[in-house]
Amino acid sequence: MQAILFDLDGTLTASGPGIIKSVQYALEKMGCPEPDTRKLRFFIGPPLEESMRRFRHFTHQEAIQAVNYYHDYYRKNGVFDNQLYPGVTHLLKSLAATELQVAVASSKPEVFVRQILEHYHLTQYFDQIVGASLDGQQRVGKAAVIEEALRRLGMTNSRNQVLMVGDTDNDIDGAQQERIAGWGVSYGYGTVQELQTAGAQVIVNDVPTLERKLIKLKPES
Repeated sequence: MQAILFDLDGTLTASGPGIIKSVQYALEKMGCPEPDTRKLRFFIGPPLEESMRRFRHFTHQEAIQAVNYYHDYYRKNGVFDNQLYPGVTHLLKSLAATELQVAVASSKPEVFVRQILEHYHLTQYFDQIVGASLDGQQRVGKAAVIEEALRRLGMTNSRNQVLMVGDTDNDIDGAQQERIAGWGVSYGYGTVQELQTAGAQVIVNDVPTLERKLIKLKPES
């Protein structure tokens, strides 16, 4: 293995509160409020426009407007309404001592991904930080984000040497579409069954276990 891609939400950070509050704000502005936060958990991970259309059957234009409302709230109130999972900083420091390339590949807009990683003083541990475009017109979906990460890392032609680590079927599906390995973490927002069904090759239930398994991966030529 030569490179590891990490999802952000549900894998490195517990970002649910900020995301769900932002979704609730957007839905209220659209005239269809949803007080039950349990119904909104699936918004954590997939592209927002896709999730908006799935949840309320919005038209394309309505979904775009809802995403704009989401971003209005998120950039002011939601972006830092999260916390690192215990052990994440230690994990990244350990990986920095190896020859593995490490990157973030998130469906969240890249500008927010960078803000969050800078807030937690983690940018130094990543060779590349990749997210979606803020306008939702570029790198839509996990597969597109992974493809861009592969390009920036120079690994497009070495896909068998790249591993994606994420907490939902969205991450595993994206990895499979891009023909790279996919591991799941069950401490995030997905479930073990969801990850198994998606085809995760390995599933771990905490960050220390993830660290032990990743450190054993040695760069291969």
